[in-house]
Amino acid sequence: MPPSPLQPDVRAFFHADTNTFTYVVHEGRSAVVIDPVLDYDAAAAHVSTTSADAVIAYVREQRLTVEWILETHAHADHLSAGDHLRDAFGARLAIGAGIVHVQSRFKEMFGLGDEFVPDGRQFDRLLRDGDVLHAGVMQIRAMATPGHTDDGLTYLIGDAAFVGDTLFAPETGTARCDFPGGDATRLYASIQRILALPADTRLFLCHDYPPASRSAEAQTSVAAQRLGNVHVKDGATEASFVALRTARDATLPVPRLLLPALQVNIRGGRLPPPDEEGVRYLRLPLNRFRS
Repeated sequence: MPPSPLQPDVRAFFHADTNTFTYVVHEGRSAVVIDPVLDYDAAAAHVSTTSADAVIAYVREQRLTVEWILETHAHADHLSAGDHLRDAFGARLAIGAGIVHVQSRFKEMFGLGDEFVPDGRQFDRLLRDGDVLHAGVMQIRAMATPGHTDDGLTYLIGDAAFVGDTLFAPETGTARCDFPGGDATRLYASIQRILALPADTRLFLCHDYPPASRSAEAQTSVAAQRLGNVHVKDGATEASFVALRTARDATLPVPRLLLPALQVNIRGGRLPPPDEEGVRYLRLPLNRFRS
């Protein structure tokens, strides 16, 4: 009988303003942090680190050593605190190698200057399918799961998989594919890779948008997704999924924080550089997205 997989401890932090989960994953004293969030008040264009600092406090209370900050993709619905936590912990920051394609698209869209180079240098490691990172006894395997974005990754750590925006809770479905670089056919293939994992694999979501009948839940399972995901449960064909996803995406509004989030997140969570007076600016390209 093969040995049981490692069952790392997982602590979830829920960012209610963006319905985002951040995870501290640890075994012994070694840890990684997945998808950390900056607080952003869009009306005031004010950035703060209260939520990220709660993660820092937990890590220090537990006397953990964070070795990696891991992004599942360049998020369009919240600003990343990846750079803030990298500095706080002296850790390294990783994302999928497809980030260079995301960066190139949005450098053009936002009219970024020569200071922004779209080659992934803003991160410490660009991960490809099958790459393995280590944090103590934990092995973190990167599984490429593009479709929502070019750079989508699922991180496999023992019996746990951190799926980013690829899958949501079963009654909610799956990620949209209508942003630049999105592709419903690729997303379907990525989801099938996740659903091929052992049925009892713990799946940790990047977001939950719960109905009024329950509170937000971070965790589901491969078995629950196979049985009940409204978009891809057992029997859903590629053609039916692509048709459903395409029709649904056409009705969805632009995410509230898409424009500020992408400008920060393609930089690894860094804010744009300041001008000569020390002021940082975000750009708002007009009429690039439908209302």
